[in-house]
Amino acid sequence: MAYRKSLTPTPLTDDEGEVREWTKEDFARAVPFSQLPESLQTKLRSLKKPRGPQKSPTKEVVTIRLSRDVVERLRASGPGWQTRVDTALRQWVKKQTKHRQA
Repeated sequence: MAYRKSLTPTPLTDDEGEVREWTKEDFARAVPFSQLPESLQTKLRSLKKPRGPQKSPTKEVVTIRLSRDVVERLRASGPGWQTRVDTALRQWVKKQTKHRQA
């Protein structure tokens, strides 16, 4: 499907300016970035700002094998579950460090 200027998209915000959820029609009209006119691709690329330096310590990507039921419970707790696991592990490490110093 080629990009067609004649399509007038439905505003993606409601009367209060809140972003609305996409409809099936929105998805049907959507086209891949690569099919947009080159001038629009260039314009959109120019708007992308490089990421600045991290303000907090970086995290390391690791692979860890956990019991399936544990992972299911963690994921069921909702978004942010990995951050909560990191926090719990930090607390455990801190507690272990205190016990060894005592």
